[in-house]
Amino acid sequence: MSIKQEFQFTKVDFDRVRRIVYDHAGISLADSKQNLIYNRLSRRLRSLNFNDFNLYLTYVEGEGYDQEFTHLINAVTTNLTFFFREIHHFDYLADDLFPSLLKRNAQTKKVRIWSAGCSTGEEPYSIAIVAKEVFPSDWDVQVHASDLDTNVINTAKIGLYQIDSLKGVSHERVKRWFLKGSGNNEGMVKVKPELQTIIHFQQVNLMHDWPWKEGFDIIFCRNVVIYFDKPTQQKLFKRYHELLRDQGHLFIGHSESLYKVSEQFKLLGKTIYQKL
Repeated sequence: MSIKQEFQFTKVDFDRVRRIVYDHAGISLADSKQNLIYNRLSRRLRSLNFNDFNLYLTYVEGEGYDQEFTHLINAVTTNLTFFFREIHHFDYLADDLFPSLLKRNAQTKKVRIWSAGCSTGEEPYSIAIVAKEVFPSDWDVQVHASDLDTNVINTAKIGLYQIDSLKGVSHERVKRWFLKGSGNNEGMVKVKPELQTIIHFQQVNLMHDWPWKEGFDIIFCRNVVIYFDKPTQQKLFKRYHELLRDQGHLFIGHSESLYKVSEQFKLLGKTIYQKL
């Protein structure tokens, strides 16, 4: 059934979008997303002066692939996050995992963490805050943060947020790690530069080659695999297992599970897993 709006958008067009997105990013779009995808991609058609979805998608798959595919992905993915989301994960870092790494990695004094699907940066900054609170200053702690969406990566690098994104964060942490905006930035907060020094933001397509050869102690991949089908999830978690160091930890979202996806991790509780 066609959607009677500014542009004709048939089921054939929608299925073509789904195939492009799945083949290149591993993201599965449900039937219920057709209207949402129409609304978001219509903006791209207008900005590029296309009057037909078929022509636009031919452009995406052809001469416009390098620059336009990123815009298409940015349009179809949803980014909703805030600081210390699913607080039990950060409590576990502070109370259990980071103290154990202080002992386990005492010789190297090195810790590597990956926030995969970091969105606008609230997750990796939250990880960095806990790391700064636990690890001594002479430790080499690095948080690698990646996302497919270049728009959210750019936002994350700047580190400027609405103060509402700090709801639920203690007054002490807000005062210690954030600068309150004034004037044109009234109602905004900016993360302190010392947090930014340990975070490395970059665009990464989880379905393509990854830029790291060194293993990670911890991988956060929360509320990301809900976009993927089971075979894609299985491949992804197999690759995470390979990249994690012995006894490494994996954190996933509260609505996600490794049930019938991977038997290479042990569930510790509250969507926290350890590499087997």
